[in-house]
Amino acid sequence: MASFPAEEEGVGIARRCWIKFKKESTFALYTPFLVSLASGTLNLNTFRHYIAQDVHFLKAFVQAYEAAEECTDDDDAKVGIRESRKNVIEELKMHDAVLKEWGIDLVKEFTLNPATAKYTGFLSATASGKIEGVKAAKLATPFERTKLAAYTLGAMTPCMRLYAYIGKELQVFLEGEKIHPYKKWIDSYASEGFQASALQTEDLLDKLSVSLTGEELDIIEKLYHQAMKLEIELFLAQPLVRNAIIPLSKDHNPAEHRLTIFSDFDLTCTVVDSSAILAEIAIITAPKSDQNRPENQIARMSLADLRNTWGDLSKQYTEEYEQCIEKMLLTEKAEKFDYGRLHKTLEQLSDFEKRANNRVVESGVLKGLNLEDIKRAGQRLILQDGCTNFFQSVIRNENLNSDIHVLSYCWCGDLIRSSFSSGGIDGLDVHANEFMFQESLSTGEIVKKVESPIDKVQAFSKILMNCPKDKKNLTVYIGDSVGDLLCLLEADVGIVLGSSSSLRRVGNHFGVSFVPLFPGVVQKQKMCTGVDSSSWKELSGVLYTASSWAEIHAFVLGS
Repeated sequence: MASFPAEEEGVGIARRCWIKFKKESTFALYTPFLVSLASGTLNLNTFRHYIAQDVHFLKAFVQAYEAAEECTDDDDAKVGIRESRKNVIEELKMHDAVLKEWGIDLVKEFTLNPATAKYTGFLSATASGKIEGVKAAKLATPFERTKLAAYTLGAMTPCMRLYAYIGKELQVFLEGEKIHPYKKWIDSYASEGFQASALQTEDLLDKLSVSLTGEELDIIEKLYHQAMKLEIELFLAQPLVRNAIIPLSKDHNPAEHRLTIFSDFDLTCTVVDSSAILAEIAIITAPKSDQNRPENQIARMSLADLRNTWGDLSKQYTEEYEQCIEKMLLTEKAEKFDYGRLHKTLEQLSDFEKRANNRVVESGVLKGLNLEDIKRAGQRLILQDGCTNFFQSVIRNENLNSDIHVLSYCWCGDLIRSSFSSGGIDGLDVHANEFMFQESLSTGEIVKKVESPIDKVQAFSKILMNCPKDKKNLTVYIGDSVGDLLCLLEADVGIVLGSSSSLRRVGNHFGVSFVPLFPGVVQKQKMCTGVDSSSWKELSGVLYTASSWAEIHAFVLGS
């Protein structure tokens, strides 16, 4: 199937779709409804409304299973679908019992809200063969009707897998809680029984999809994606009585507030370090010897000398960097967060980074790189999944008074600007070093602007100092390395992307706490009485770890 990477071809369609649309599951988890539910602060009337809507939804699920069973001519599949339908009926009975316990008349007190109606309508339409790209006349034969069963399961499976995922993710918030108002709900979806039901539905989808063509599998993929998006709408449609603290952009008034987002570039935004890209350009374009070089052109190393020199520089940098980190950790471990000592200690790393840059310049390896080659490399540079979409969404959001600043050690700011520009992102400020050029060829010299952790935090502070003082400023910094530590801590919200061991080791040594972002958000929700950006404080000593740009997007902007 063309839609999926080759390495996933041996995996069933259900698993492949879940992996492909993992971003949507993150967006669902970060909805105000689920954050409030996880924290135990969700208003009971909101939960009652949700349960009532879920009853309508589950009834549509039962009908869809019935339609799928009628369509398939595979006896084993029929048995599996029948079993899945029974599980939903049991869930429906549990909901009905809860509603009666609350004294709620579903028909009188809760009508279908638009989001529920949209989802149930989508299920009904799919089960009856009203599917975009599928002609109803083609579903007349028993073989064709089996395809309809697969399509129907494609629209149902993501709901099962999403709730199984949510149950497991929220179960951690029951630990250490004597009383959690929504323990029963969380436990039901985290239970082995529901996890098995979700897996059974996925197995059924895989079984019914075995004989489908690539085009037909594409239809299932689209149905799966649509169902995931409808689930998010369902959560977003629940009326909250108590305000949620997320997304950060919620209730952001451009006339009164400013959102300033800072990000590192190498390995935060990119998949590979920019120095490796510049090395590749240098090696690819290097002369095999210094013969036939036109007069007045900047002298360049031969290919062999360039490879050897790059190798020596890289090895020396890695060894000395690790030695510098180890030396920092020989100091006395802080009993509590100590920003002053951390700042002082990182001056050692700053000196090291500047010496390393001087060695690169003196070696001459950067001489003769063509500006156009650098820009083309930037255009082809692979960014982390979701990074481009996040920055595009910030820039396009007219309700945000926002600025984006990229702070980077990168030797060549043109590479960064070209990379973002190729993704349609032109509304951000790049603060990086720059190459010096002579007639579009690098002289090998670097205009040194941001070389070290100290340079970064000074640039960070200068940017904020120059912000107009007429608006309340909320700052977010996203980074991945030790060089980002000071900026991460100076920001109101510091988000660590990736799993740098040196960052954690140095941070822990000076009393920095690392908290996974979602649990951190749930804890904030539990503590706060309303939406107040002041609940996020700079220099708190707490940094939040995120697994992806999708998670950052969900936290800052929502879905």
